Amino acid sequence: MSKAALTDFTGAEIRPGRLIAFPTRKGNRVRNTEAVVLETLSDKSSGRIVPKLKVRPTGRESGISARKTLTPQTIGAEHVVVIGDAPTA
Repeated sequence: MSKAALTDFTGAEIRPGRLIAFPTRKGNRVRNTEAVVLETLSDKSSGRIVPKLKVRPTGRESGISARKTLTPQTIGAEHVVVIGDAPTA
């Protein structure tokens, strides 16, 4: 039995190497952040399987003030949208 593919709300597959956009909070405001998926994870601690993603922000996001750090972070996969494949540098 294989695992089902993790998809965003449009049906695009979320996998490592994909470029995504997701909402983040800064203070009392919400902004959109762009990131590259490093790994797909699942959290089973609440009794249900919750999909999570380990991502590395690219530094491109909405809002006036710039992001201070580009360290990888773990986010929920609930409100993610796939933009395309990450550019290779």
